[in-house]
Amino acid sequence: MKPLASYLGGRWVHGTGATTLLLDPSTEQPVAEVRGGGHDLAGALDYARTVGGPALRALTFRERGAILRQLSRAIHAHRDELIALGMQNGGNTRSDGKFDVDGASGTLGYYAELGETLGDVRTLCDGDGVQLGRSPRLFGQHVLAPRRGVAVHVNAFNFPAWGTAEKAACALLAGMPVFSKPATATALVAHRITEILAATGALPDGAFQLLLGPTDDLLDRLGGQDVLAFTGSGQTGAILRGGKQVVAANVRVNVEADSLNSATLAPDVEPGSPTWELFVAEIAKDVLQKTGQKCTATRRILVPRSLLEPVREALGERFAAARVGNPVDEAVTMGPLATARQLTDVRAGLARLRAESDVIFGGDGAVATPIGAPDGKGYFFGPVLLENRDPASARATHEHEVFGPVTTLIPYSGEAADAAALVRRGEGGLVGSVYGDDRVWLTAAISEMSATLGRVYLGSAKVVGQTAGPGTVLPHLVHGGPGRAGGGEELGGARGLAFYQQRTALSGDRALLDAISGKA
Repeated sequence: MKPLASYLGGRWVHGTGATTLLLDPSTEQPVAEVRGGGHDLAGALDYARTVGGPALRALTFRERGAILRQLSRAIHAHRDELIALGMQNGGNTRSDGKFDVDGASGTLGYYAELGETLGDVRTLCDGDGVQLGRSPRLFGQHVLAPRRGVAVHVNAFNFPAWGTAEKAACALLAGMPVFSKPATATALVAHRITEILAATGALPDGAFQLLLGPTDDLLDRLGGQDVLAFTGSGQTGAILRGGKQVVAANVRVNVEADSLNSATLAPDVEPGSPTWELFVAEIAKDVLQKTGQKCTATRRILVPRSLLEPVREALGERFAAARVGNPVDEAVTMGPLATARQLTDVRAGLARLRAESDVIFGGDGAVATPIGAPDGKGYFFGPVLLENRDPASARATHEHEVFGPVTTLIPYSGEAADAAALVRRGEGGLVGSVYGDDRVWLTAAISEMSATLGRVYLGSAKVVGQTAGPGTVLPHLVHGGPGRAGGGEELGGARGLAFYQQRTALSGDRALLDAISGKA
């Protein structure tokens, strides 16, 4: 069994505290172990601030982008190995593993190209300048420069590759060193990625560090130039955001948390039409992929009452085709949940939803005989489709996210305003998808629901065969959402850099400002 070390201060170090076993969720057999705690976190943060930060800030955006390109290529070169580790430690199917690993290398590659576009400068202008006096000589300009602290990233268990890379890509290109803390239960992939990145020699000393195990007093050591980005449950996000030192030092915080993502079927969509087929395929994909353990998975499906029966039938057929079991068996299309805790939480969450919804498919999620798994072992849970009995009075359906292959049909009248009102009951989502071809109806619905969503995906006949679907996070567009979804915002092209930069207003002689900001 492999002992995993943290990468701190430019070297691999083991902790001195309790040992945590990392398991194969299909067999419950140990695959690695982490001994956390007892690390010199003060020294590691100082190393990032005094070594990694200055080295990154000395580089131009083009030079930082070139580093990201090397990191992207290194991850891609180890693609099959990383996919296999995700199958072993995360319960991923090969398809799920590709989704995670290719998302990591692809996001790094995208930000490498952005660095090339931004060019040989170290400071960015934020918008156009403005004349401040009677003559054009007195001028004002907002600029963005990297903060002089550490970017602390606390990542979720479900995307150990993509989650690590998407945060690191923005921070490193912006010029801030990264201190990455993956979820311990599925840390095997994040650990191997760190080994791969360190071996490239592309990263300046102190630019990327990895902490395995508990955070100990890490957050108590942050200051006003540091930033904290977290992906995970809303409850944990609130605890981190409210930490005494985080509040006292006004540490900049970004949270991506729970999300009751919605998919709305417009009343103009006819069964069997291209838009209908897109709707059915993408809903099924986003419920089953990664065993429903995606922050962008569809949790609520709004369907006109006139279309309920064909939707029940179509989704039931898709869910029935899922083959649950150990992903090392090529016949398996959906693996286990990642941990025993996940299985317990999903079962409890389903019980809450069933109090106000009827089961259309899947019952209690129990899997009688998972393919290729030892008897009685593994954290397996089959797909479940529910239908809400009274959407107007429902609470759990609109308030509690079950982080697994569970989704709920929500009947509505067919009116755009009614659909939007139900979407808003989720009080904040990462993504809402709307399927239809009636532009008038779509415009009305989106105008009413978009304020509570970080991203709106429009599924129509015109995009069939051209889209990755609502569940794929694209680096070009922002990822985050208001309210329940955490109130944060990541990625979005150059927008993703702003979290790691300080916006400063300059005023003075225009020629001097142009020279300072890189315009001259």
